[in-house]
Amino acid sequence: MEAMTKSEVATLAIDVGGSGIKGAVLDASGQMVTKRVRASTHYPLPPDGPTGMVETLVRLAGKLPQATRVAIGFPGVVRDGRILVAPHFEAPMGLGTKVDKTLRAEWQGFDLASAVSARLGVPVEVANDAEMQGLAVISRQGIEVVCTLGTGFGFALYSDGVAAPHLEMGSMPLFGEKTLDRELGNRNRKRTTEAIWNPKVVSAIQMLDTLINFDHCYIGGGNARSLSRDAFGPLLERVTIVGNVAGILGGHYLFSR
Repeated sequence: MEAMTKSEVATLAIDVGGSGIKGAVLDASGQMVTKRVRASTHYPLPPDGPTGMVETLVRLAGKLPQATRVAIGFPGVVRDGRILVAPHFEAPMGLGTKVDKTLRAEWQGFDLASAVSARLGVPVEVANDAEMQGLAVISRQGIEVVCTLGTGFGFALYSDGVAAPHLEMGSMPLFGEKTLDRELGNRNRKRTTEAIWNPKVVSAIQMLDTLINFDHCYIGGGNARSLSRDAFGPLLERVTIVGNVAGILGGHYLFSR
């Protein structure tokens, strides 16, 4: 990393996605003070090694001013900085392709926070990417959910601003081999039309409302811009579509959860 000109707290926030990894530096108030930098997500992507995730994140950090701490949003199940499940990276060709047992074993239990902290020399927090995005947009009142539409389907649940234990909703089997990742992810969106994809998204949100009875739902991710607001009908008053930059801005809050 390059040196910062100020000594105040600065957060390097990184949003790990299935097609791209984005990062920017936030000041002590959580405002972005650099432009976002982006690196394409390459496959296969093991956690460690010369072509692994840690090295990829370190290289990305080197393109930005030095920060005093790092926040990482990761698409999978994260506990105490360790990766339990990494659906996007357990397959050599990415989400929705055949899983490699060796890659799955390498990711399970990998301490991403400690590994990145050791390389950069600053504290590191890692959370599910939808959870981190949600911290930038939720009101912190009542039951709120965040859904992200990108390579797959991300999900986070909050009660008065406190995140619940992560639910890997995108990987839940629906019927046969169908999952929300497969039905609403980018591969399927490109294979169909928005006239088919949009109602599927609305049906998924309605299903979540039936299950959770949320007070509000925030929809983000790169493909949220493809949604038709009119398709939500009466549900729209409890739905907000948010910008993808929230995936970065949420990093400011990881250290105060």
